[in-house]
Amino acid sequence: MDLRELVDRSELAEMVARHSLWIDQQRYDETDQLFTADIAVKSRRGEAHGLQALVDVVRASHDQYARTMHNKSNLVITVDGDTATVRAHDLAVFVIGDDKEAIAAAVHEYRARRTSDGWRFDRLEITPVALTETLHRAL
Repeated sequence: MDLRELVDRSELAEMVARHSLWIDQQRYDETDQLFTADIAVKSRRGEAHGLQALVDVVRASHDQYARTMHNKSNLVITVDGDTATVRAHDLAVFVIGDDKEAIAAAVHEYRARRTSDGWRFDRLEITPVALTETLHRAL
């Protein structure tokens, strides 16, 4: 592995982490720093094409919660020149109210390409694995 690939892998891992912050902190003004204008997202909720459609889908499914916290792990990154794939596990906590939350698990499959502004995701496929029933908060 050469230095360029190490830098690319580091940048891609950082983007995955920033994707979680983008959702949890509602940083929608940073959407074009993570995704290409032609982003295509596929999930159980359907498909979204383009930046605004992506923001609309995320807001429709996350704005109903008091707070969310996404955690990505087990990243497997493959770089092939100016394209890359990243597979990540996503565990998310959805705070429903003062004493309840739900937890979801999914696999995120990202595809990225190098642009003149750096790496950007141009495809994301989300495969749900598990969703808890509403839990009473322990803490």
